[in-house]
Amino acid sequence: MSYTFTKETDMKAFEEFVLSHGGIYMQSEKWAKVKLEWNSRFYSGFSGDGERVLTALIMERSIPAAGKIWYCPAGAVFDHENKELFSAFSEFMKKELKANKITALFYDPLIPLRVNGEDVSQGKAAHRLFTENGFTLNTDASKTLYKSPVQLITKLVSPDGEKYTSDKLLKTFEKGVRYSVRVGEGRGLTEKIYTIRDIEKDPVIMEDFLAVMKDTSERSDFVERGGDYCKRIMEVFGEDGLDMMLIYYDKNKDKEIQAEKLRRKEELLKSLETAPEKKIRGIKEEIDSIDKATAHFEERMKETENSDKDIICVSGGMTLHYNKMSSCLFGGSRNLLRNNLRASHFFNFRRICHSIEKGSDYHDLGYVLLEKTPPEADGTLGVCKAAPDFEGILSFKKSFGSEYIEFIGEYVLVSNKALYFSYTHLLEKARNVQSIVNRIVRKHR
Repeated sequence: MSYTFTKETDMKAFEEFVLSHGGIYMQSEKWAKVKLEWNSRFYSGFSGDGERVLTALIMERSIPAAGKIWYCPAGAVFDHENKELFSAFSEFMKKELKANKITALFYDPLIPLRVNGEDVSQGKAAHRLFTENGFTLNTDASKTLYKSPVQLITKLVSPDGEKYTSDKLLKTFEKGVRYSVRVGEGRGLTEKIYTIRDIEKDPVIMEDFLAVMKDTSERSDFVERGGDYCKRIMEVFGEDGLDMMLIYYDKNKDKEIQAEKLRRKEELLKSLETAPEKKIRGIKEEIDSIDKATAHFEERMKETENSDKDIICVSGGMTLHYNKMSSCLFGGSRNLLRNNLRASHFFNFRRICHSIEKGSDYHDLGYVLLEKTPPEADGTLGVCKAAPDFEGILSFKKSFGSEYIEFIGEYVLVSNKALYFSYTHLLEKARNVQSIVNRIVRKHR
């Protein structure tokens, strides 16, 4: 079958194809409106009878001394098992790269190579297809253009196709998560969900969120996004497509709960005077539990004694809902009360609950940064391991019943070998310099 490809101008048809063929937000027209630092173009592919069979968002950026590069986020939207279509698309892209004087095209499709450590045949077949058509695998997943090939995704649908309820899903999570969720409300935690309209009315909401991300970025050594970028992405995807959840510690609510616990302790102490022998042990265990809770309460009071607020934002993040997938874009927690409240566990569970309410089938907890990844003997991407600083984050995300998915990685179609050589060597130095600058900025701000 013959295929033709052209620059797309019908954005409605482009977006409808992405949605109807399982595309994600990074493949949509809307993502181009978010990434204003890139110049974007859109392509569609058609079969001989005029049926649209492929769409591709291509983003362009200039790199000093390395020319212009193209990036196709998450790959083109089509069936990658259609070898004839991919070969035709590859030949078209080679011509476009030459015509537009582009150094290289970066392509990182969401095709699984391993799930929870088990090989997926689809990924190995895709690797062979890509290399046969002139693409080269970036074998070091610690140094990718845009995103890590690892994602942690929690299924919101059971193996028999039934939608999970929040309670049923919670039972599948690790013990520590279940404990944190249970005690969270008992320590004065509550959540609120905001849209762009709420933030426009009350700028303090964004200030609270940025304070969360500032503390988190300093702990995890990344550069947080500014408020303008966050507002832009919320505006582009709209009230239904993207929301912000913040977790608050209500000090007065905590005091009320504690007062009730102390009243309960008085009742238990009094009941000990006449309780039968078989009930004494249980009563004493409940008293002991209240005493431990009281100690934690007193720690919270001490840690917040200098705060001028009774309601304090302690955790939060932004979640994008697109095409049955809810994706965690940003998230974290304040340093204040972090260990006492375990608010990150409470927040991420409530975030997953909201994804269920939005009708999503999957909840993407995001990625982790990786160590250097030597390739496998067959040339595919090697086993991806979290960088030392991200091992704790990986364990945290796995505790929510997520699957550890290693996608096939980043493939590059090189058009100008000399400039690409310059790019690969400059990129490493630029990243090292940027890392140093980031640390200096954090130290002095």
